[in-house]
Amino acid sequence: MALPLPALATIRIMPFGDSITGTPGCWRALIWQQLKADGFTDLDFVGSLPSPACGIEHDGDNEGHAGFQAKDIADKNQLVDWLAKGKPDIVLMHLGTNDIVWQSAAPNVITTAFSKLIDQMRASNPKMKIVVSQIIPMAASFNGDAAIKALNAAIPAWAESKTTAESPIVVVDQYTGFVADTDTADGVHPNPSGDKKIAARYYPALVAYLKELIDGPSNATVAATQPARYPPRLR
Repeated sequence: MALPLPALATIRIMPFGDSITGTPGCWRALIWQQLKADGFTDLDFVGSLPSPACGIEHDGDNEGHAGFQAKDIADKNQLVDWLAKGKPDIVLMHLGTNDIVWQSAAPNVITTAFSKLIDQMRASNPKMKIVVSQIIPMAASFNGDAAIKALNAAIPAWAESKTTAESPIVVVDQYTGFVADTDTADGVHPNPSGDKKIAARYYPALVAYLKELIDGPSNATVAATQPARYPPRLR
């Protein structure tokens, strides 16, 4: 007599970053709706923060902390507790904007913080799947574009140095095609058109990881730089 196949465990996804992720971070709602429309079930977005209303039904839990900097999060070991409570399988990270705005931090300072955060993710889950963003631009009035470009230019080589077969890091380009003047509400935080662009950039990498966790690595291909079909099928 054949034994029944074991039920798949719920896959836990942690959106992690600053207010671009959390306040309100409605790109997360678009991703949630698209995942459901594409037939993904048994998913749980995790984090200690609830989502402000986006007008779209979704799982709003996240770790998008307004004003937080990558270096501070790493130095204070704040992620350790968030990981212990959320227990994610996948992390979506968009971080570094506040390091640039408030500290004029150099790329190597930010990527050093990233490295510690990655190590903490892997201490929580040795098979953690990680998506790291090249961050969105800010309006010219913030005088941060050169620093953002420098950080974004440093991220691929940094990610290549940290990725492993067991816990891969995929880089998604959130900068290219994102126009701060028309895709943000205030020069920094995405408006609805910006949310669609962020969601579309994350979606292929996230789906590839989901397929790997559900079907095994031979059936998953990460197409991290290719936009998903958007807008999602909202009802």
